[in-house]
Amino acid sequence: MAQIFPRWSNRIPLAIAAVVPLLVASLGGALWYWGSPQFTDVGYRPEQPVPFSHKLHAGEMGMDCRYCHNTVERAAMAAVPPTSTCMNCHTNVLPESAKLARVRESAKNDVPVKWVRVHMLPDYAYFNHSVHLAAGVGCSSCHGRIDQMPVVAQAKPLSMGWCLECHRAPEGNLRPVSEITNMAWDPTTANYHADEDPKRLRKVKDLHPPEHCSGCHR
Repeated sequence: MAQIFPRWSNRIPLAIAAVVPLLVASLGGALWYWGSPQFTDVGYRPEQPVPFSHKLHAGEMGMDCRYCHNTVERAAMAAVPPTSTCMNCHTNVLPESAKLARVRESAKNDVPVKWVRVHMLPDYAYFNHSVHLAAGVGCSSCHGRIDQMPVVAQAKPLSMGWCLECHRAPEGNLRPVSEITNMAWDPTTANYHADEDPKRLRKVKDLHPPEHCSGCHR
């Protein structure tokens, strides 16, 4: 009796068994990378209603982060400054600048500027700025070199895995509390002192960042 299928068709099941796992693994890897915060969120740079340059204000002028984000040391949120904070300076500095028209309009009509949020965490994730700053985690550890950004962009993924890496070994992000807003702080510089050693800081403060689910999901 003649064969219905050619002899080479016997290899089809073997080929399927070999190729399908590779396809599944490739698809999973693609989704893991191109769907991760490292790819989708890092570099997010929305256009703001007013062209505010952190490079100019925090970098060249040396303004402390806490002048504008004045709740960052005592609250969970780093407050977006009200228009009155801007006008503390711009009532006298460039008061007629066309770039500041929306700021003047906001102050005049008592309507806030609708800034676009750059760094966003899911609603189910709890994060407290004051706790991290009190521990000695500097602004640049999470936000990057804001003082070098004409337009703020997200520099870190802010993913669960990224956060857990720090919680498991926070020493790499610890510094004296006096240096939390110093974007250029480097423990290897000449101004580094033994009492600023990150391992010593962790021991002195008895820091044990939570690694269990309820630490961030409450």
